[in-house]
Amino acid sequence: MKHNIKVTIILLLLFICSHLIGLYVINHYLPSTADLPLNIEKPQFAEETSYLPIFLTIIIATALALLLIRFKALKIWKFWFLLSVFMTLTIAFNAFIPEAFAITLAIIFALWKIFKPNVYVHNFTELFIYGGLAAIFVPVLNIFSAVVLLILISVYDFIAVWHTKHMVSMAKFQSSTNVFAGLLVPYSDNKIINKYKKAPENSKVSKVRVSEAMLGGGDIGFPLLFSGVILKTLGLNQALIVSLCSALALLFLFIIAEKKKFYPAMPFN
Repeated sequence: MKHNIKVTIILLLLFICSHLIGLYVINHYLPSTADLPLNIEKPQFAEETSYLPIFLTIIIATALALLLIRFKALKIWKFWFLLSVFMTLTIAFNAFIPEAFAITLAIIFALWKIFKPNVYVHNFTELFIYGGLAAIFVPVLNIFSAVVLLILISVYDFIAVWHTKHMVSMAKFQSSTNVFAGLLVPYSDNKIINKYKKAPENSKVSKVRVSEAMLGGGDIGFPLLFSGVILKTLGLNQALIVSLCSALALLFLFIIAEKKKFYPAMPFN
């Protein structure tokens, strides 16, 4: 088993919460004519072929991220991440509260997440980010294009984690800079800790070996994207079944996975 039972349960609960919140956010912006806050325009793609430009966008974004990592452009990386977090949080929060308040909260939490990070704020914002992102793309996807997109992403995830391993490098870089897209649960033995609290080097706390349970943002967002398309096409009950099956598949991966090894979660989800 990759992590202890307590940490595994926490990750699964966070994953499920992100999907429940995400489905609510997605439903708020359906039908496709519903407006997004900040005057954000939804993509104008044909549903039947929308997987192509979306997949291409993902590849380009990954390439840009790798360039920033290669040249250690941390300030640009943080600004890019800050802008993305602000936009997606605004979209998500606006599904619950008026736009002005959503923008204000999004600014506060985005700045807090990037410049004064802690585990609780990090994971709280992650619960909303993927719903905001999915709300942009669900309207231009149908079931066929969503399935094709997931297949392409799964193949890409397999290659990126087990062959080129650039996704592993990205995950390590993000974790080291405290700017990580995805769920993060640092722990020592059975204790969940806040890894952002630094202890003196000569203290006992600093000598405790810290492990990190991570689940990448794509491993949350892409299954949610498919659940959102099912919500749009077939209804809430079917969407909830899809999200539950994704959670069970994730549990299976955690059970069979080995410690200190990285796995592509998308082929399992």
